[in-house]
Amino acid sequence: MANLLYQQIEMLSREKHIEPEIIVSAIEDAMVVAARKYYKTEEDLRAKFNPESGQVDVYSVRTVVEEVTDPKREVTLAEARKMQPDIEVGGEITAVKPTDVLGRIAAQTAKQVIMQKVREAERETVYNEYNGRVGELVNCIVKRIEGPELIVDLGRTEARLPKREQSRLETYNLGDRLRVVIRAVEKASKGPQVVVSRADPMLVQRLFEMEVPEIYDGTVQIRAAAREAGERTKIAVQSRDKDVDPVGACVGMKGMRVQSIIRELRGEKIDIIPYNEETVAFAQKALNPAKVTRVQIVDPETRHLEVIVEDTQLSLAIGKKGQNVRLASKLIGWNIDIKSEEEKRQEIEAQMAALTAPGTPLAELHGVGPKTIEKIEAHGISTIEKLADMTPEQLMEIPGIGEKMVEKIQVSVAAHFQKLEGQAAAAEESAEPGAAPAGEPAVEAAAEEAEASSEPAVEPTEAAEGSGAVAAPEETVPAEAAEPSSEPEPPAQEPGAAKTEEPGAAKTEEPGATPEGEA
Repeated sequence: MANLLYQQIEMLSREKHIEPEIIVSAIEDAMVVAARKYYKTEEDLRAKFNPESGQVDVYSVRTVVEEVTDPKREVTLAEARKMQPDIEVGGEITAVKPTDVLGRIAAQTAKQVIMQKVREAERETVYNEYNGRVGELVNCIVKRIEGPELIVDLGRTEARLPKREQSRLETYNLGDRLRVVIRAVEKASKGPQVVVSRADPMLVQRLFEMEVPEIYDGTVQIRAAAREAGERTKIAVQSRDKDVDPVGACVGMKGMRVQSIIRELRGEKIDIIPYNEETVAFAQKALNPAKVTRVQIVDPETRHLEVIVEDTQLSLAIGKKGQNVRLASKLIGWNIDIKSEEEKRQEIEAQMAALTAPGTPLAELHGVGPKTIEKIEAHGISTIEKLADMTPEQLMEIPGIGEKMVEKIQVSVAAHFQKLEGQAAAAEESAEPGAAPAGEPAVEAAAEEAEASSEPAVEPTEAAEGSGAVAAPEETVPAEAAEPSSEPEPPAQEPGAAKTEEPGAAKTEEPGATPEGEA
């Protein structure tokens, strides 16, 4: 019986990869729970497994004290010496509890406790094992598909391949064998969750370690890597031996080494870049295949770079949807701003124009005392325009200027610009009435022309009435055709009327009209 029970314990420990002592402890705890449930007692119960006999004994334990406060857990020294004469205060008196009376319900309870303890021990073992293997390359098999996620079998446990850790170029089916890298191990209520990845840059590094012996033995090191899974990867390599070319070692003869990795990644593009300790030189290499004109460090604290390229190289440096510059920024760990030479030239011209543009001196700012103006000028602000561009936080950095003074300065600056706007509006209004005198001669000329054109319409009619002619008023008779007539000549007309009659007659004479003299 003893050998059989202990053999079962050892077999279970080998199967679950846990220590036999953990299973023995689980059995003892299970017997304590079963006995407590059967005896319905609050006594301090303990169990002891005997590997030789295979018996699990349950004891009730009471502590020896001078004054008893809990009779179920404590006993006086006098009563304890009746059972054990040499016992002292602080010792423990044990009493065996029969276990053969435990029935089926107690046995079922013990079984549940044992399984729970073993399961917890197994989870803890799995967590400790895989938590130390984060970043390791492992082989797995696609076991099932749960929505966008994949559940893969690692052998001892299952792992989860989330959607965000999958490559865009890959499709997966049940039973597919994959190479993945362990990304993280998370503790959950149902046990440890192992998260694996096909999109992590660590996968590319591990594949290079497998394919390139120089990387495996440490001659060539991968110093940095940036990846957008399914699209492109950039890695920076450095050689510890001056006779070994790091890029050539990774590429291999006729590209054989890197091509095997590209096939494993389903055609993902890989850029291999030599690492450089100097940030400027490293940034120039990181933006390959674009040719960089120059690199300038804008702010070392915030790690900000400005890169200038030729106009024809701007789109190549930025890459498709900004991919090239984004990967280069991740690779070197700096923020990169890319500008063409034309954009940089325009920016410099704008800055020069702003520096040379005249400004309003601070002395013309009303509402601010001369001492405050001196403090502002000592800070390098000499014009009202520059003062208006400053934020309240920047103004408070000036020694001697507080919150109230900042508000006073802002009010004065706003009043100054409102005054300038009012002066500009008044100048525009004063310019509008000045245009009327220039237009008066044109109005007078138009009026005279209108009067001159209206006179011929009346005077020819008066001449026709004086001559007694039967013709219609609009039909006028020319002066040369009226001479042969026997009728007396009409009274002499005014010079102005004779002059205006001929143009009017020529204009109003109808084609079928006949002069009176000829009739």
